[in-house]
Amino acid sequence: MANKGPAYGMSRDVQAKIEKKYDDELEDRLVEWIVAQCGAAVGRPERGRLGFPVWLKNGIVLSRLVNSLYPDGSKPVKIPDSPPTMVFKQMEQIAQFLKAAEDYGVVKTDMFQTVDLFEAKDMAAVQRTLMALGSLAVTKNDGHYHGDPNWFMKKAQEHKREFTESQLKEGKNVIGLQMGSNKGASQAGMSYGRPRQIIS
Repeated sequence: MANKGPAYGMSRDVQAKIEKKYDDELEDRLVEWIVAQCGAAVGRPERGRLGFPVWLKNGIVLSRLVNSLYPDGSKPVKIPDSPPTMVFKQMEQIAQFLKAAEDYGVVKTDMFQTVDLFEAKDMAAVQRTLMALGSLAVTKNDGHYHGDPNWFMKKAQEHKREFTESQLKEGKNVIGLQMGSNKGASQAGMSYGRPRQIIS
C-alpha cells in the first residue's frame, strides 16, 4: 500500500463506511473462483484484508482471470513475462484489466477505479467488479467459465418476441386494464350527506 498517514474526522468516517461494505466471505468465494479459473499457478493471497489487495495489486492475476474467459486465439490483455515492479506499469496492467472487463460486458457502474485497488481505498468496489464479471461469465455459458456456477447469479437475459402484422392490429382493439372500466358503474342512488339547508 502507499504510505498514508492516519485519517481523521470526516475522512476517517467515510473510510470506515467503505470498509464496512467489504465482505470477508465473498473474498473467500472470489479467491476460490480465481484459482479455479486461472489454475493453481496464480497462488493464493494471505488470509485477511491486507492479503487480497496485495495479491491483485500488480494486475497480473486480474489479467489472467479476464484472459481465461476468452478463447485461446483472442486474449484481450497482454501479460508481461515478469510481473511489473514499477508503480505506473502495475497501474497500467490494472487499467488493461478494467478495459477488458468492460469489453466483456461489465457495466461502468460496477467498475472500480485503479486507485481503489492500488491503494486499497475501496476493496468492496473491487469485489463488486469481480462479482459482475463472474455473473457475466456464468450467464454467457460459453464453456470458458470454470468453477461452481452457484457462486454467481445469472444476469437477466433478453427475451425477444416477434408479432405478426395481424396480431399488432388486433392489439389496437383491446382496451387495456390500465385505462379503467365503467362496466356496471353509475351514480344512480348516490347521495353525499344532507342537502344544503337554507334558513330564512
